[in-house]
Order: sequence, then C-alpha cells, then structure tokens
Amino acid sequence: MPNHHLFFDLDRTLWDFETNSENALKQLFDEKDLLGKIPSFEKFLKVYKKQNSILWHEYGKGNITKEFLRIARFSDTFAQFQISDTQLAEQFDTDYLTISPQQTSLLPNTHESLAYLKKLGYKMHIITNGFKEVQHVKLEKSNLKHYFDLILCSEEAGTNKPNKEIFAHAIEKTGAKPHDSVMIGDDYEVDVLGALRFGMHAVHFDPTNKRPARKGEWRVLDLNQISGILPWIFR
Repeated sequence: MPNHHLFFDLDRTLWDFETNSENALKQLFDEKDLLGKIPSFEKFLKVYKKQNSILWHEYGKGNITKEFLRIARFSDTFAQFQISDTQLAEQFDTDYLTISPQQTSLLPNTHESLAYLKKLGYKMHIITNGFKEVQHVKLEKSNLKHYFDLILCSEEAGTNKPNKEIFAHAIEKTGAKPHDSVMIGDDYEVDVLGALRFGMHAVHFDPTNKRPARKGEWRVLDLNQISGILPWIFR
C-alpha cells in the first residue's frame, strides 16, 4: 500500500461530544445546586449550547481567545437566567474541563473502524480545534491514542481549521503528501472545505444525514463505511 495518511477530527467524529458534554454539565448542574436559580437542566443546556456555539464560531475565526471563550460560555449562559457570578462561571469552567474529558462515549463503530484501518496499513492522525489539555485526556481515557501517530491541536499549530496553515503543519509533521491524504470530519466547512482548499482529499462524516453529498464529494453516515471508499479516493 502506498504511503496513505488519514487525518481525523476528534469531537463529534470519533468522541461523542454531545453525550459526554451533557453528562458532565448535568453532574455540575446538580453539584452546584442550580435548580431553583435555573428552571431546569434542559433549559440550562439549551441556552448553553447556543452560547457555546456562538463563541466557538468566533474562536474559529480568531476573533476571541481561548481564555475568553472558556469563561464567557458559562457567564453568558448564567446571564440569560439573571445570574451574575464570575466566580461561579470560572469554577464551572475549571470543573467542566476536568470532568468532561473523562467521559468515554464514542460514535458507533469507532474502535472497530480504526482498528481495521490500522490493520490495512493506513497511517492515522488527529487534527482538532479543541483545547490541548483536554483532547489528549479524551484520547487516553477512551483508549484511542494508540491508533494515531500525530495528534495536532490547533493551539500547537497557531491556527484553527479551516485555515490552510494547520493542514500544512500536519502534512509537514507527518511527512505526508496532500494528494495521499484524507481529512475525515463532521464539520463540512471546517474539516471538508478546509482540507479540499489545501489540496487534500476529504470525507464528510454525516451520521444524522444532514447534508447530502454533492457530485464529486465523499460522504459517510457510519465510520465503518470509510474503508470501503478509500480505494476509490486513492485510485
């Protein structure tokens, strides 16, 4: 097999971010005894997801810092419930970053697919926009780290996906060539378009079937479909 490289996103592609994050937030919501101050955990979660999404979008564009995002996602959420408590927001953030990466729920067929791809001889790596201090813990706790040669967090590259520089950094670190590399991720704009603009191949992981593939694009609904399409991508 030629020197083919597979670059995976982590959150929402392998690691079940929604389930793991919700479990961690529910634990903190109960520990901080927020019921009464906030009508329900479900309402808290809905507001948090909205605020968090807005801030991550801004972080991805380089408009805000990691430090600002970490505190603001909770302080902005609490503000929606008329809670103004910077100390609570800071403690929530600290505890969330401790508890969340300890969670181990994965997307279906993660281990099976990665083990099979490794057996086939593909070199595999991670490119993630997530925070360095938590992404490595997620990989360790979920027993995923051994599949990958390079684990590249955006902080180390100095830029986020979809910027070309982070893909260039990954290619340089691994000794791969763009035309022999595939980026696999759930975010069409960030993972797929970012990789394609750099000259890599890309596969959109779309388990909820949100976005049908356009002509010339590669898409999978389940991770176990990846091995079947790679020979066609590299032909």
